Amino acid sequence: MTVHLRDVEVDGEITDVCESEGRITALGRGECAHRTGGPPPVTVDGAGAALLPGLHDHHVHVLALAAAWDSINCGERLDALRTAPGTGWVRGVNAAVSVDRHALDAVVPDRPVRVQHRSGGLWMLNSAALAAVAHVLDDSADVERDPAGEPTGRLWRYDERLRPALPDASPDLQAVGRRLAARGITGVTDATPDLDPTAVALLRQLPQRLLLLGDPLGEGPRKLLLRDHDLPTFDELTATIAAAHALPRPLAIHCVTRESLLLTLAALEDVGVVPGDRIEHAAICPPEAADWLTRLGVAVVTQPDFLRTRGSAYLRDVSPHDLPHLYPHARLLAAGVRTTASSDAPFGEVDPWRVIATAAERPIGAEESVRPRAALDGYLSAPLDPGGPARRVAPGAPADLVLLDAPLEVALRSPVAVTVRATWIAGERIHGGQSAG
Repeated sequence: MTVHLRDVEVDGEITDVCESEGRITALGRGECAHRTGGPPPVTVDGAGAALLPGLHDHHVHVLALAAAWDSINCGERLDALRTAPGTGWVRGVNAAVSVDRHALDAVVPDRPVRVQHRSGGLWMLNSAALAAVAHVLDDSADVERDPAGEPTGRLWRYDERLRPALPDASPDLQAVGRRLAARGITGVTDATPDLDPTAVALLRQLPQRLLLLGDPLGEGPRKLLLRDHDLPTFDELTATIAAAHALPRPLAIHCVTRESLLLTLAALEDVGVVPGDRIEHAAICPPEAADWLTRLGVAVVTQPDFLRTRGSAYLRDVSPHDLPHLYPHARLLAAGVRTTASSDAPFGEVDPWRVIATAAERPIGAEESVRPRAALDGYLSAPLDPGGPARRVAPGAPADLVLLDAPLEVALRSPVAVTVRATWIAGERIHGGQSAG
């Protein structure tokens, strides 16, 4: 099927765009003339609104996002767990508090409950849930225990080990894809580490283009999760990096503390950097680390919207010495570090336009704010080159396209108010229906 997008804004000019068989085939006034011998094209009137390449979220956890949309959002209080429908397991997310099984028993005593801390690294279970998963609890420090040796209910980085003991509830990833497409997202980088073949196969059901950092057989960077309460030694980390590079694969290294970032940069300098090496988060990045990143040529995938959603906690809990160095953006770009904003959904806000708005008007560290267009360009960078050149609407490019409801300059005046009229992935309209035409 051929689609003729008429009167759309591309690179500031009103023009026409034609796509067929998943590719952009023509760009320019009069370039989309119908060729005889086939069905007539589907015509979409752009009315002067911006047509962009599809946005790519460079750091998201798809299966966790799908589960979060079907979970109880706890926030600062756990009382909402009592409202969960049904009689089986209760799943809570985004908890701002860390509690043990006794605290959860006081809220929901008669159903198994598991609640994920908003950091994403901690699960908290009540007594009924602990009894149900007892056969998968190991003797590692990841299972917190009281002085008597009994599990407290707090499990660290335990997702993969916990999964076999939980009810099977495969998410509808087509529905997840439609919700992402409604915000203009046509591709995602899933940052979940150590995916098994079942999870990889399930993720392939997502209609978006997909880069899997946790696929041991995949392309692109391999996720390396540094556990901040149990960091590797320098020799251990250099050996891990060298082994990945020998595959050959670059690494996407999770760094949310000053210590983990400096350790990682020292190890990368010792082993050597390969194209595609990147830092996930760089949550605390002091000036000396920024200079190091510049010298090494390592990209950074950051999450400025955490400053909005977690700002009060950062102001309370983060050392005043580190506050100026939270999620730097403008400073890294100015230093030549390829840097892009991303969501880290479901632990952060998935809406790219909300993230772009926060990147432009940060509630903490205003000097690190960037222009909305610069933040958008990060979402337009290629999956294997986060923070690199923005993809463009051009003949021969994939027909991954997003039609807004206004010219780009108008849309970027208030990114949170952006409406996505239609989204195409490989030429197939995923969002917008016929009303977009």
